Amino acid sequence: MRFKNRIALITAAANGIGRATAAIMVREGATVIAVDNHQGRLDEAVPALRQVAGGSGGKAEGRLVDALDQTQVDGLVAGIARDFGSIDILVNAVGGSTVIDKPTATTEQLTLADWQKLIAFNLDSTFLVTHAVIPVMKRQRSGKIVNLASIAGRGLSFNSSSAHAAAKGGIIAFTRKLAHELGPEGINVNAIAPSVTLTERIRPHWEKRTQASQAEEIERTPMRRVAEAVDQANVICFLASAESDFVTGITIDVTGGV
Repeated sequence: MRFKNRIALITAAANGIGRATAAIMVREGATVIAVDNHQGRLDEAVPALRQVAGGSGGKAEGRLVDALDQTQVDGLVAGIARDFGSIDILVNAVGGSTVIDKPTATTEQLTLADWQKLIAFNLDSTFLVTHAVIPVMKRQRSGKIVNLASIAGRGLSFNSSSAHAAAKGGIIAFTRKLAHELGPEGINVNAIAPSVTLTERIRPHWEKRTQASQAEEIERTPMRRVAEAVDQANVICFLASAESDFVTGITIDVTGGV
């Protein structure tokens, strides 16, 4: 039970990588506060997470919050700290490239609105939730923060725009700097950099690609498949557990070797 008696705040927890992470943590004893900006998704996800808990003692609660609204975020964190006494784990899972109409647009095709939307969705959301949680973890002198970057922030991505790459590169740099700031407080800060992962949001885009394009993606992946959400969640859970107590400031590529 790696997460027994741990309080975990997970954003974008109603689907995709966030939900896969929440399921593992609940199954291993955590109380998960599942945050999403869509009530319908939460209404479906939270009962399913409670079922996954079984006899582990894990629990799940949903919170409808827009991670780009500082007032909502600050209220969320204050409420969790008040009601549960701690926040042991933060997983910043909000993000992605599909928040704009043309996720693979070239820089020339991007509008300023596209650029700002992608930067905000990925980088601002990570900053706002982290900013609110830091004082709670500093009081505890402990905590695990895990951010979701992307292969797009590490090297060349064929599946997203320069705005997405810039945002995810920013998350990697933010992670490294924050780890330096918070290490003396007993707080670990790390990130993962996924390759193409077949979440609910990405799968339709994957299925629209030609067979040749899919085959090319698989061919350049040494493991000869694309990732599922659980592949990413497994590494997030390592970084959120006591197993990684002496690991901080790093970004782990979860790409099948790309």
